[in-house]
Amino acid sequence: QVSGGEDEIQQLQKALLDYLDENTEIDASLVFSRKFYVAQWFRDTTMETEKAIKSQKDEDSSEGTHHAKDVETTGQIMHRAESRKKFLRSIIKTAPSQFSTLKMNSDTVDYEDACLIVRYLASMRPFAQSFDIYLTQ
Repeated sequence: QVSGGEDEIQQLQKALLDYLDENTEIDASLVFSRKFYVAQWFRDTTMETEKAIKSQKDEDSSEGTHHAKDVETTGQIMHRAESRKKFLRSIIKTAPSQFSTLKMNSDTVDYEDACLIVRYLASMRPFAQSFDIYLTQ
């Protein structure tokens, strides 16, 4: 269950990072996994922002005018991207042993939940979303 206050993706990311942090003593490779996920999510956020800016510029140059609705949408994407980057930077700056103070509700995330979260977050990636297109082509 995810509360509606924050960004749903960010809450799932927190839960997954909590799980990885808790289990680093059992499996040392989870430290690498945690760093990999943080780096990948940061990269994805940067790419999303760049695509929004590029699409906005393409629309402006093709139409000659830009609509307030499109600007607002791009502004919202930029704001969401900045909040995600801020969250990820705070994770990067926090040592794994100190990360336990940021935990959301890690006692409810077990291995099966972590697998489900990973699958959901992976389905949100561009390749997973366009997989049907690749198969069709």
